[in-house]
Amino acid sequence: MHAPDLPIPNLLLASLPSETLARLRSHFEPLDLPLRKILFQMDDPLDHVYFSDGGMTSLLIPLEDGALLEVGVVGKEGAVGLGALMGVERAQHTAMVQIPSKGMRVRADILRAETHRSPDALHRLLRYTQALNAQVSQTAACNVHHTLQERLARWLLMAHDRAEGDDLPLTQEFLSMMLGVRRAGVTVAVNILEQTGSIASRRGRVTVLDRSRLETASCECYGMVQQQFKRLLG
Repeated sequence: MHAPDLPIPNLLLASLPSETLARLRSHFEPLDLPLRKILFQMDDPLDHVYFSDGGMTSLLIPLEDGALLEVGVVGKEGAVGLGALMGVERAQHTAMVQIPSKGMRVRADILRAETHRSPDALHRLLRYTQALNAQVSQTAACNVHHTLQERLARWLLMAHDRAEGDDLPLTQEFLSMMLGVRRAGVTVAVNILEQTGSIASRRGRVTVLDRSRLETASCECYGMVQQQFKRLLG
């Protein structure tokens, strides 16, 4: 539990009205969020909402062949499981930690009760949910219309935004799973980005060397999602 006199690292949670936050503090359950931890599987009961202090969690859709396709990412700017505030009883995605951190969770019914008491808190959480839905929609469009190299650059930018530094703990096998493509295709795309000086890749790790070049290599989807978050959340 975060002590009453300590700041809340999660930006969305910290943006809630002070009186709402004061009532919620006693209900926080601290969590370790190690690499590949599953917060919940698709169709699991949506009993808790998760707030991370950093790192990144992927929202995944399981496919019939056992593969997982990423449709969105969440860091300390947001929360995982907010559908519970709108009466969603079961998870619509699988949530897996991709960049480790710490965080907390709160029971969905408690958070829902607090939003009934505070329209301002509900407004803030719903605006974040709208921003996340915009990210999910843009990701779907990106997967159809843009090249693998552009999609990889966009994904690395999103991961870099949520990481503590330039080193990202990512294997090419993992990237192929997140992007829903064969590993050979990811290898080619990584090599192209390396040739531009954007990144360096070694076993189990990708390092961002030049963010501006990586932004140039990305499609417009990254910037469009950033604009939506800025418009909705400030």
